[in-house]
Amino acid sequence: MDYTVTVATGTAEYSGTNNYIYITLVGERGSSKRTVLDNPGLDFCRGAVDQYTVRASASLGQLLLVRLEKQRYLIEDNWFCRYVTVEPPEGGEALNFPCYRWLVGDVKVELREGTAKRQQEDTLAHLLTHRNAELKERQKIYRWQAWAPGIPKCIDAKSEADLPQDARFDNEKRSDFEGSLHYALLELSLKKLAIKFGRSWSDLDDFRRIFWKLKSPIAEYTMNHWREDWFFGYQFLNGSNPRMIKQIQEIPPNFHVTGDMVQAFLKPQTTLEKELKAGNIYLVDHDILDEVPTNVIKNQQQHIAAPLCLLYEHPEHNLIPIAIQLEQKPQKHTPIFLPNDPPLAWLLAKIWVRHAEFQIFQVLSHLLRTHLVVEVFCVATLRQLPAVHPLYKLLTPHLRYTLEINSRARTQLISADGIFRRVVSTGGDGLLVLAQREYKVLTYRSLQPPYDFEDRGVTKLRGYYYRDHSLMLWDSIKNYVTGMVFLYYPTDSDVIEDSELQAWIKDVTEEGFVNVPQFGLSGELKNKQELVTLLSVVIFTSTAQHAATNNGQFDWCAWVPNTPCTMRSPPPQDKDAITMGLIMDSLPDISQSCVELAITWHLGRRQPDAIPIGQYVEEYFTEPKAKELISAFQKDLKTIDENIREQNDGVELPYLYLCPSNIENSITI
Repeated sequence: MDYTVTVATGTAEYSGTNNYIYITLVGERGSSKRTVLDNPGLDFCRGAVDQYTVRASASLGQLLLVRLEKQRYLIEDNWFCRYVTVEPPEGGEALNFPCYRWLVGDVKVELREGTAKRQQEDTLAHLLTHRNAELKERQKIYRWQAWAPGIPKCIDAKSEADLPQDARFDNEKRSDFEGSLHYALLELSLKKLAIKFGRSWSDLDDFRRIFWKLKSPIAEYTMNHWREDWFFGYQFLNGSNPRMIKQIQEIPPNFHVTGDMVQAFLKPQTTLEKELKAGNIYLVDHDILDEVPTNVIKNQQQHIAAPLCLLYEHPEHNLIPIAIQLEQKPQKHTPIFLPNDPPLAWLLAKIWVRHAEFQIFQVLSHLLRTHLVVEVFCVATLRQLPAVHPLYKLLTPHLRYTLEINSRARTQLISADGIFRRVVSTGGDGLLVLAQREYKVLTYRSLQPPYDFEDRGVTKLRGYYYRDHSLMLWDSIKNYVTGMVFLYYPTDSDVIEDSELQAWIKDVTEEGFVNVPQFGLSGELKNKQELVTLLSVVIFTSTAQHAATNNGQFDWCAWVPNTPCTMRSPPPQDKDAITMGLIMDSLPDISQSCVELAITWHLGRRQPDAIPIGQYVEEYFTEPKAKELISAFQKDLKTIDENIREQNDGVELPYLYLCPSNIENSITI
């Protein structure tokens, strides 16, 4: 009996192969002949969809597996298979067997038909054996590792080269990633050379001399408005670190600001006490930075402050800073910086706050709370969920490239000789201490946007576009996930009885998030709603939350005085002694500024191969109902995108980081 088989090769560079490819169809009544797939001409070219005939002596009955084998011919030539379809001789609908993986070396791969199934839905011993064998093999390949104590565990890989091919960048992505970094560093090296042979680095306007070619409209806007108090306040709401601001009802005892000090900056006929009670006073507290070890760069000690910044939601001027203290343990003469201080004193105080923001958004909001958190779910998914599992199909597109970009971060960015060590004040021991402190207080609740905004008391804060867009995306993601969970888990008992799912959450909590006392995620899933929330957190964090912290970093950091990566002089103690010379001696030097500009451009730019949120290039789900849910999700995201763009039409300072078309489907950079 003749089966018509279609085999699709990947579309990325080097996906094709000239090696031998064999196929065997495995059914409930037996197997077909092992058949070499060889048509006249070239087979398995990049992007090809080839058709073949596979013969069996009798009907195989229900098809269970498609077995693919690759054998070397002359030289090793890896092959990426997208999918296989099989048309049975009896007629009827063709069966789809998703693959989406590399075949490396002389290897054998067995594919399940695309219908998603939980373990308890598989009754045939052959299929149960297959899914168990798949997990055992994956658990050998994907192992946990503690890269450092006191932070989430990660993939066991010394570098990206140790990762299996399925976890690596495609060749185009790899070439672009490495090429763009070299391009940016080369351009900035030329700028540095030109400046060194020119006049001295002595005034804030000198930063304009590295501000050409690598720039953006918002970066230019920042350059022109960074000194203005409203713009300083705006960045706490819609900059790269929009999760720190919180409403307060009383001034912290270690913040020595009084009502008389700030009276001139409040609206008429009010007091600080009244505004606190009215809910119009906000605080950004960088206490986590207190006494963090500081870097030494080129034999020069760098410096860190742990500021407290008091902000006021003014009825006319929106959110504005009204007091800054640069120490957590103030002494009798510790200054409180105010907007009516000498202009350079107030400016330098704000620069110190923005410097603290750089450390926290890069190490905590970005690296720890998106990259490292998502890596835990990525490793657990690969170890505990077989490819046929509905949650593997749901999560895998949102985990694409995360292992490689995180491995590169550990070797190139935050390693002992990485970029942070070269130019960032928390580089070296400081960034690990900072991450360990945050990890101790990290909570699952804080990863859920509705609770995060509620707990910080910012649900009514005006102009908080990050909040508004986050909640729209959270609702959309949660609706999509709810549909998928209710499709594959009709009852709460189905959740409880899914042993692979329970092994997954156990791996997440007991291995990935080990020794995090306040995290608050149970090691057992008891109902559908718990599962919906958790999956929504994973997808939201790997898409929208990452975009909010990553995509704007060049916009806010390219004008280096607005968000300096390091400070070369200690925090000021005397307001009247602050000069432009002191400010320039504090800010990053030419070399550090050039590297900050280059690295934030490299990491924050739009990726050429970006897949927007909700666009599923690899079709893991084959069932019509699942595809309908995906289509509804995509339609909802399109509506959100149109609404956000309409709101920003003609706006001088637009907030577009959370437009779905600007959000990647996974953490790839």
